[in-house]
Amino acid sequence: MELSEHIKTANVEDVTLRRPFHPALRGTLCVTSHHLLFSDGKDEASWQLLILLKNIDAIEKSVEILFGYPRAVGSSGTITIKCKDLLVLQLEIPGMEECLNIASSIEALSSLESVTEMYPFFYRPSHLTLSGPWGLSSMEQYYKQTERLWDRWRISTVNSDYSVCLSYPSAVIVPREVDDDMLIRSARFRQGGRFPVLSYCHHRNGMVIMRSSQPLTGANKKSCKEDELLLQAVIDGSKRGYIIDLRSAQQAQQARMTGGGFESKSCYSDWKRFHRHHERDGHSVLVHGSEGTDNTLLVSSLAQLILDPASRTVTGFLCLLEREWIQAGHPFQQRCAHSAYSHARLKQECPSFLLLLDCVWQVWRQFPMALEFSEALLLRLAQEVYASNYGTFLCNSEQERCAAGVKENTHCLFQSLLRPDIEEQYLNPLYEPTDLVIWPSVHPQSLQLWTGLFLRWTEYAQNMEEAREEVWSIVKEHREQAGPDRTNNMLSTHCDTLTPFENLMDELTIL
Repeated sequence: MELSEHIKTANVEDVTLRRPFHPALRGTLCVTSHHLLFSDGKDEASWQLLILLKNIDAIEKSVEILFGYPRAVGSSGTITIKCKDLLVLQLEIPGMEECLNIASSIEALSSLESVTEMYPFFYRPSHLTLSGPWGLSSMEQYYKQTERLWDRWRISTVNSDYSVCLSYPSAVIVPREVDDDMLIRSARFRQGGRFPVLSYCHHRNGMVIMRSSQPLTGANKKSCKEDELLLQAVIDGSKRGYIIDLRSAQQAQQARMTGGGFESKSCYSDWKRFHRHHERDGHSVLVHGSEGTDNTLLVSSLAQLILDPASRTVTGFLCLLEREWIQAGHPFQQRCAHSAYSHARLKQECPSFLLLLDCVWQVWRQFPMALEFSEALLLRLAQEVYASNYGTFLCNSEQERCAAGVKENTHCLFQSLLRPDIEEQYLNPLYEPTDLVIWPSVHPQSLQLWTGLFLRWTEYAQNMEEAREEVWSIVKEHREQAGPDRTNNMLSTHCDTLTPFENLMDELTIL
């Protein structure tokens, strides 16, 4: 079925548009295969993009019936559009039939299931080209850049055809002394085939973070010699390793009754298992929950942000997301099918990536000078993961992206964000690089609501954004005049220019 066949009514005139921070507008509404467009009719160039249809989470219809006849002259309807980025729009449409047709078209086009029908496969901006490499880096490049790995670790292509693990990339980093046959046997012992692979190597002490899924020990306490040897090879030469099981002890025990389980002390004698955070002892760790595709990736990513200064730059952070989420097989299409307003609640939906961004925002707020990027980058990513012009967050794994031709037919969001004219929008004006570890406080009083995201369409968030822009201009002005070393002192002497926002200054995380 062609996309155009979903459009029952393409244009409606005399539509009233209501949206936050703008006066009501009357004009023409146009439905295309992937967008809603609106024009107030002032000139030929007045068409403006109202919304990407993929961003719509739910719509509500109400029809006003005059004289007891729904098709009577003068009947009208209202469509309330609730978006995945929490924006709410209202369209007042004359004529009940037109209203219902528009609503039906939006419902069909906003819930396309075929990846290749989605807008990233049609997005062709003049400043981007489909030629050249797709993405920022590969596992092979990460290996080459990490000299600490060269003696004891290797790149394995055992999963080159995705037959060992559907959710893993084609190349992974594993201990050098573990051959591919051992990896295959270990994969059979782990849920979804996600055998232990390297996530991060500390640049100073050479200790590593590994990640995997749970072992399939089951009620009979099955074991796998190859899996045991794999983990033993990780800590060869050191005294101990730690297994961070992200489930509670009760959840881990219950998992055994359905075929899952955890590593036993007798089989992994040099590994100590915890059901809580414990990563300060200078030893290698293995992180896993059940499937290894959600909280496992969240913890491994946050650990690198805390430990590794390179992950706190714009480029380093995007490379981290690409390696730990895109390539590592987080099922974006399943997890981000709907957002807060949807009436559907599918079992596999979960805002895991949004939780990561919230955690990074909490770190950014507590260490306002440690991250090169600002809140604006996190907000952009939170929007793009649910609805995007780019193919970065399409599909559930590298295998699915290859099958759909994502890399050949769509543009990469991360590459676009690193264009010099774009990247500047997401820089933290007070960034000061540091090699220190940044341990955030997790006490309840230290954590705050991410107002920039969850209250972004309120007057409060708009005032905060204006205040941040004012701070930006002050910082840039004084850096040009006096250099970055004196910026902080000069900023404090010019806070009087922020008088309209003085009640918000305590909330400004960059001050």
